[in-house]
Amino acid sequence: MDLNFTAANIAFRQEVIEFLEAELPTSIATKVKADIAVSKEATEFWHATLHKRGWLTYSWPTAFGGTGWDPVQQFIFEEECAAAGAPRILPFGLKMLAPVLMAFGSKEQQDHWLPRMCDGTDWWCQGYSEPGSGSDLASLKTTAVKDGDDYIINGQKTWTTLGQYANMIFCLVRTNGICKPQAGISFILIDLAVPGIDMRPIRTLDGGHEVNEVFFTDVRVPASNLVGEENKGWTYAKYLLAHERNGIANVGISNQKLSRLKRLSLTQKRAGKPLAEDPLFAARMARLEIELRNLETTNLRVLDGFAKGAGPGPESSMLKIIGSELEQNFDDLTRRALGRHAQAHTPEVFEPGYNGPQVVPENMANQSAAYFNKRKVSIYGGSNEIQKNIITKMILGL
Repeated sequence: MDLNFTAANIAFRQEVIEFLEAELPTSIATKVKADIAVSKEATEFWHATLHKRGWLTYSWPTAFGGTGWDPVQQFIFEEECAAAGAPRILPFGLKMLAPVLMAFGSKEQQDHWLPRMCDGTDWWCQGYSEPGSGSDLASLKTTAVKDGDDYIINGQKTWTTLGQYANMIFCLVRTNGICKPQAGISFILIDLAVPGIDMRPIRTLDGGHEVNEVFFTDVRVPASNLVGEENKGWTYAKYLLAHERNGIANVGISNQKLSRLKRLSLTQKRAGKPLAEDPLFAARMARLEIELRNLETTNLRVLDGFAKGAGPGPESSMLKIIGSELEQNFDDLTRRALGRHAQAHTPEVFEPGYNGPQVVPENMANQSAAYFNKRKVSIYGGSNEIQKNIITKMILGL
């Protein structure tokens, strides 16, 4: 494929930039660029703004209401959104569950659930991981027992991201306990408002509430909420995870972090000179930029394969490993550039009326928390160690 941008690509990029300049509030963009979590209301506002323009489902096929953009247009859109500081589109419904429903769901499920993702009716969260079933996801123990026209669900899920805002959760559940673990798993959709569900917060190191644990006690779910066939959920789970891993490449976000790091290297000094002139620091920054350009090229090739009908393969694991490690390395080098100022954790500088000390550049006020929080990206979506196992098995045949 030709990796040079055409005149049409350049014109499309300008269209995206103009849209972002006109529609993205500065108050939201400033927080996003500083790694401050945006509110539920801000996320819903941005979803609604994109939906009105017809761009919320930019990665969907046109048959399901997508934009029809080619892989390069999708890449440009994501890159410019990240550069502008737009909130990340919630992936759980639009980028993870939606492809599963399109590939394996019934026509009734597609007609009911897909529009509700777009108009904001449903906020989805993911019920995969359990205590003791993280990287070894096939060992999950949450059960779903058929009872007439319903399934009765008992068990626990953990690390449920933004579950406190969600009204729906898609879950992997065990429907057969006497066969190979992978062969007894099903994929089901659950309304979080039904009786028997208890969601509890898990506080992260920075004191934030991003993840949760969810308990199911005799939760009754209509059998019509089963996606695909019973006991075939492992196939659907792998399909979903491959789409999730592509998203974790986060090329646009890393490009934004690179730009921010370059600006910082011109103002932060060592021995009286800008960090950009320090040979060791400059070499580290150049190494990250080279790795990012390689990741960018690989990501475009994978997207091109999707457009030509290829399914997710081991390339998704490669993108997940490199993308997550790059994001962590950018945060690490930014922390090093800030020196002792990186110890400051002052997200309150963004609160209205704040008149306290400014001990670190405003757009770096949350860098210490971001550094620790991003330790997670090499774990979720399947730990990087597991991704290496997938690569050795699928590519090397080991």
